Amino acid sequence: MKDEISPFVFGNLVNLYSFTNREEDLKRLKKNLIHGINTIIISPRRWGKSSLVEKAIQEINTENPNYKTVKIDLFSINSEEAFLESFAREVIKASSTKWEHWIEESRQIFKNLIPKISIGIQPDSDFSLSFEWKELKKNSQEILNLPELLAEKNGVKFIICIDEFQNLAHFHDFESLEKKMRSVWQKQKKTVYCLYGSKRHMMVDIFNNSSKPFYKFGDLFLLQKIKKEKWVSFIKEKFAETGKKISEKFAQKIPEMMKNHSWYVQQFSYYIWSETEKEVNETIFNNALNLLVSSNLPLFQERIEDLSVGQINLLKAIVKQEEQLSSKNTLQTYHLGTSASVSKNKNILLQKDIINEENKTQELLDPVFELWFKKVYFNENYV
Repeated sequence: MKDEISPFVFGNLVNLYSFTNREEDLKRLKKNLIHGINTIIISPRRWGKSSLVEKAIQEINTENPNYKTVKIDLFSINSEEAFLESFAREVIKASSTKWEHWIEESRQIFKNLIPKISIGIQPDSDFSLSFEWKELKKNSQEILNLPELLAEKNGVKFIICIDEFQNLAHFHDFESLEKKMRSVWQKQKKTVYCLYGSKRHMMVDIFNNSSKPFYKFGDLFLLQKIKKEKWVSFIKEKFAETGKKISEKFAQKIPEMMKNHSWYVQQFSYYIWSETEKEVNETIFNNALNLLVSSNLPLFQERIEDLSVGQINLLKAIVKQEEQLSSKNTLQTYHLGTSASVSKNKNILLQKDIINEENKTQELLDPVFELWFKKVYFNENYV
């Protein structure tokens, strides 16, 4: 088999070739960022929000180099000190393409803080800033206002993109940091923020709770799944571009079974595509589905081991699309205990990102986990 680059991408940010069918979301996000409108994006993990942001800033940078873009992922940042140092480092790195300028900016821009600068053999990855914590805590506003100061100094504009923003809520004394961030950021004229996260209940509480500092901070939109018909045309097009054929039937079954979940549609499509020489058939499709489930099996087993019997039983009721989880019949059929137990376990499953609730209806967030779950607990075949 000849070497080919897959037209389907998962596990990394989707490239321009594999990016698909978020034209309206992309248009809205670009317009907001160019016009200085702070934007909050909320969606479960692996629905494509990071790729959407990446696509938007790539296009903005290409169309107008006057914009300097910063990307910070809070997934592995676990303290206010680490966040502020990361914020300062990435803003300074974005201000110029030359590491000599980074050092110069670091020494000139701070008024009350003295940065400790470290730079290694590869400046792009080995450049770091650190500060004495007591001074950093006292002068954190200076860090938070850094992009605005650099924007005014250098005649540019900054776009600050922060992924998994809700992780800040786990920091010690987050309420104080939250107030300072809003106080500083709302006054900035040359800096715009794109804040996005996957924990819906936490993000909504931060940005849509009238008692919190970030209430009404910007345009908030809940990212929706890409529609089935968009996926079908995308899948057929990518197969055709690489000299392979997939029928309408199989092209439709992929997003149907994956419930339009971006990551899994791309992953499932890749497994099918990689096993296809000329045309997709039933055997190839089923083998790819088995591979998809088995490749995620360790994750699913770990997920189940972390749940109580009551939570597993509640998942059974949700999978069977029981509408009244606290009804007497549902409680008895699935051994759910009391209505209070159902409420408690549902909140735990929501916090663990195992289920999603919309319009008082619950569903499993992970469609492949759901296929596996049905097989294990209801002996339902997924092929």
